[in-house]
Amino acid sequence: MSRLIGYVANRADRMRDALYQERAALRHETAPVDASGWGIGFYHGDEVLHKKRPTRAGELVDWQNIAGDVRSDCAVLHMRQPTVGDFRAENAHPFRMRGWLFAHQGTIGRFDAMRENLAEAIPDFLRRNIRGQTDSEYLFHTVLALLHDAGQLDNPDVNEAQALPAISAAVTLVERLAAEVGSNDNGLSFILTNGRSMYALRHGAPMTYVERQGLHDPPEDYSPPPTGSTQLRYIMVVGGLDEDQVGYEDLPDRTVAVIDRGLGVKVHPL
Repeated sequence: MSRLIGYVANRADRMRDALYQERAALRHETAPVDASGWGIGFYHGDEVLHKKRPTRAGELVDWQNIAGDVRSDCAVLHMRQPTVGDFRAENAHPFRMRGWLFAHQGTIGRFDAMRENLAEAIPDFLRRNIRGQTDSEYLFHTVLALLHDAGQLDNPDVNEAQALPAISAAVTLVERLAAEVGSNDNGLSFILTNGRSMYALRHGAPMTYVERQGLHDPPEDYSPPPTGSTQLRYIMVVGGLDEDQVGYEDLPDRTVAVIDRGLGVKVHPL
């Protein structure tokens, strides 16, 4: 099963510890039968960074080790099991464009039949950024195209009133084009962020989120912060959970959770 994770916190130095604390929700009970891969995208100062790696069949993903040297207060993590496009770096999530990160969970049905029509809705300068074969990367650039149309692509302070219409319009366009080629079974869940706000769309597979204050279950090698340091607060969004987890809230289908830098959460219908 693939996994989609969004993380927003008030501190940049405790992501590994937060991932450990949420390990019951993030771990995979069984190793993937086929080859897959993981990716992590994160913000470090003004830089948007990411790293990706293929995994062998039967290899479990250890998120704490992956994020062991990452210092960030906003990150997107993804474990991919290919459905459209093979596993190579160009097809791995999260995808990056300027200040935006994006990861998708699901499949657009009959994507090959609608690829060209969807590409026509994406301006040339954005289409040239598409490196891989996946429906996910095209979905990302469709959202970016609609943000561009609204004049918000490069706005670091884009707000929900500006971003949500672009997300909704992208979903509507993809669903219409998919229906035209005979597909009505589309999984479009994704996480989109510019490092200042995060948008988590549930459209298909389960998606949940948790709000935490403090580390109540730190790893054995945990080093407490200096006395007087700000207590860690974070929100973690997880897509692909099959079981209920204590403290987690389900997102209803076809809704978007908006997480701001103050760690406020608002849930909007699509």
